[in-house]
Order: sequence, then structure tokens, then C-alpha cells
Amino acid sequence: MALMDYLKDKRIIGLVLFVILLAVLDYRYGLHLGIEFAGGTQIPVTLEHSVSPNQTTQIISILQQRLSTFGLKQVSIEGVGTSEILIDTPTVNQSDIASTIDIIQSQGQFQGVVNGRIAIDGSGILSGSVGASPPQVQGANVSWSVNFYITQQAAVQFSKVAFGQANKPIFMYLDRPSSAIVLLNSSLLGTTIGGTQQQELASLQNAVALGNRTLPIELLNPGANNWNVLYKFFQSNAGKYRSVIVQNNTPAYIASNLTALNYSLIKDSKANMTPSFQIATNASGQIVVLNSWPAVGLLTAPILNPSITNGNLSQSYTISGFAPPSLTASEQVAYADSQSKLIQSILTGGALPVQVLVGTPTVTQPTLGAQFERISVIALVLAVVAVSMVIAIRYRKLFLIAPILLTTLAELFIILSVIGLIGTIDLAAIAGMIAVIGTGVDAQIIISDEILSKGVDAAMKIRLSNAFYVVYADAFLLIVAMLPLFFSTSLVSVIGFSESTIIGALLGVFVTRPSYAAILSRHYSNAGGISNA
Repeated sequence: MALMDYLKDKRIIGLVLFVILLAVLDYRYGLHLGIEFAGGTQIPVTLEHSVSPNQTTQIISILQQRLSTFGLKQVSIEGVGTSEILIDTPTVNQSDIASTIDIIQSQGQFQGVVNGRIAIDGSGILSGSVGASPPQVQGANVSWSVNFYITQQAAVQFSKVAFGQANKPIFMYLDRPSSAIVLLNSSLLGTTIGGTQQQELASLQNAVALGNRTLPIELLNPGANNWNVLYKFFQSNAGKYRSVIVQNNTPAYIASNLTALNYSLIKDSKANMTPSFQIATNASGQIVVLNSWPAVGLLTAPILNPSITNGNLSQSYTISGFAPPSLTASEQVAYADSQSKLIQSILTGGALPVQVLVGTPTVTQPTLGAQFERISVIALVLAVVAVSMVIAIRYRKLFLIAPILLTTLAELFIILSVIGLIGTIDLAAIAGMIAVIGTGVDAQIIISDEILSKGVDAAMKIRLSNAFYVVYADAFLLIVAMLPLFFSTSLVSVIGFSESTIIGALLGVFVTRPSYAAILSRHYSNAGGISNA
């Protein structure tokens, strides 16, 4: 029988056209492979407390926006239950992973504080107005800046708070801690710009003042061994404050004492715990002003120009800073670029409704992913061959091998294309495809029995109708069984399995099984009945 005779059947033509269409789309857009195959990093995120489905969607949207703004386009974010989120990113570079974690764990609460009052916060930033400027080389320094616009209402609030505060700093915070005490090593003060320890401490206390949300700063003087005095302070305030910000290398006995008082410890590096100061001039002369302090989320503290403290409204603002001068020139440029993108992405995405805790990332190297890919292809091929051989042996018809192989491979290609175009092909999806091949044996046996058992006669259409009734019922039951997994938020790792199984079942009853029946019925009707062809 000539090939063109088969292509006269609309069911076979539909299958061929569907495969061609998907092949074109695959070539144009490519398939999205999971980190098991392409390599990448999975980052688990635990939420501070359980949230509603709407809040989960909001958190995912914020993180997606942040990571996209930062330049990580191919990121998959999925909710797991009511208090967990899984983030898959294609990068395995440790620096990129660290930057990604910084973006994820940032609460995103922006505040501009003037003289102990909030002049502006993130709610006043106009959506879409945040933009990062390229790093600027200024002599031996490299600066970074992020520009944004605020609403008219926010501009009015700013003008009221900033009125009469000329030449004073506006402390720009991102995720300023709340209900926390800062335990600062005294050796970090009085060493940078020539100010005394007392001047710099006074500057720190002025910067963190915010009504009843002021952060107490306690100086630890290891040389003078003043921990006993400090312990009494922490003991008396254990019910008022929840956490203590400390340096990574804080003595173990101090950390143990604080933990015993039910404080949670926020440990930070020496670099982040070290405040940066600047010399400013006001009516009283030169004063020491805190410029930045990463440990408490202080990004920068520009001095207010008199032109914006006279009650005039302004809607354009800039957050800026400098790369650490200890870095090389190229490292300063890279730091400035990363810092501006980080702040831009956080401000663009907005604030998270709950705090998050980032777990240990799981990295899959591309070489390991390639190995998974080879093994999965072999498993799929073996499954197809096994099914084909079972059917061929069952009916002892060599002709059956070709249509079984063609329709099964076409079904696999369609499932891979659909999932790869609209979702992600992962190991769970491959497992579902193998399961679909196995369950396809039932349908092929039912169809083959009806065509081959009694030969081709006038009643064949009725028998095929009966056969497809059973095929539809089986597919329906399989889909119903997979739906709980498909909509599960606590078993996110098996969603791909249910997804490929459901797609395979639908494709089987509407595309590939009818094509298989069409090939067999055309072959044997043209052959004049059953033969060993």
C-alpha cells in the first residue's frame, strides 16, 4: 500500500500536521529543560509563617519581578504548601547564586528617615520609575546610583518632614531591622575619618533613631571586659527586643548567653558591621555623619540640599553610594554595577508580605544534567521498543511494529514539545511519559483486537466505536487519578509527572490512538482482510 493512501485519512493528516507545527515551534522558541538536565541551582525558601494562596501568588510575583529585573530571566518559582517556595535558576556560578539569595531574602521595605521621622517609604515609589545608572568612575572611586520617582502624595509627606532640615542627612534604609539591639565591637569606631569614638557613636544613635522603633546600640569592649555590665542590659530588655545583631566572630559565651535569654542572633560579617562615616557641614560647623551601615540596612545618607527643605515639592530622588575603595578598579566597577542592580530589583519588585528564610541551595552541574538526559532518552527508547515488541509478539504481525513505533514516538514528541514550550521538562515529566507509554499498551491491544480478531467487515466501525469507549473511559480514569497531584502545592516535585500523564492521556484519545486505528484499518481493508504482511 502506497504511503499517499494513508495520508488520505484526515486522522493521520491531523497527526502529521500537529507534529510539523510543534517541530516549527520547537525550532523557533526552544524547549525549557529543568535543572536536572540543563544544570542549575534549586533554592528552597521557607516563609516566616503560613500564608494564603493569594499571598503565595503575590510573593511569587514579587520574587519573579525582582529576579527578572536583576537579569535572571529563566527562573522557575513554585509554591510548596502554605509556607515554602522552590526557586530554580539556570546558573551554577557561586557569585550569581549569592546575589540571587540576597535578592530573595530581602524584605524590600524601603524607608527614608529624616531627624527620626519617616519622610518616604516604598509605598510612595511610582511603579516602573526605578532605574539604575551605569557605574561612574570618579578619580579613585566608583559610584553607583538608583533613580526613582514618587507619587504626589509621597512628595507632600516628604516636604513636610524635610522642611527646615537643610544640610541634615536623609538616612535611606532597605530592610531596616525592627525590635533589635546592635552589639557593636568598639574597635570598629574612631578609626576611619578621624572622628572620636564618642562622635561616631553619637552619629550612629542619631541615624537609628525612629520613635519607639529606635535601635539600641551597645558597645562591646573586649579589652575592658564589659560584658557583665552589658549582660544586665540585655537581661532587663529580653521581653522588649526579639533579636541581637552581632558580628560573626562574637565569642561563643556571649552568643550562648544571648540565646539563653531567648534572643535570636542576626550574625553579620565584620565588613557589614563596620559603619562608614562622612564629614558634613552645618550651622554649627563640621560634624561626623553616618554614611552607610549594611548591618542595619542603611544604604546611603545624602545631605539634604536647602533647595528641597523649604517646602517645595519634588518627585525625583536618587539612592547612591560608592564601591569599597579597598577593591581593585575592575572589582569596584563590578561591585557598583551589582549593587545598583540589586537595589533596583528590590525596589521594583516591592516589599514581601512576610519575612523569608533561605535554605541551602542544591546545585546540579551541566555535566551531570547531560548524563541525566542520556539516561532519560535511553529509558524512553527502551519503553517504546518494549511496548512495540509486546504488541507485535501478541499478534505475530510484523506490520504492527511500524504503526506502533510511529504513533508512540509521535505521542512522545508531542508531549515533550507541549511541556517544553509551556512549562519545564524535568525528571518527573520524563517518568510520566514512560508511564503513558506503558498505559498505552491497553489502548493499542483493545484497538488491535477489534481490527484483527474478526477481520475487516461492515461491523468494524461499530467494534471500533466500542473499543474507543473503553479507551476514553481508561483515559478519563487516569486523568481523574492524576488531578490531585496536578493541583497539589505540597508535592510540587511530582507535578511534572501528573502533567505529562494527563497530556499523554488526552493526546492518546484525541490524536494518536485514532491515527493508529486509521493506519490499521486502512492497511487491512486495502489488503482485503487479515494477512501476515
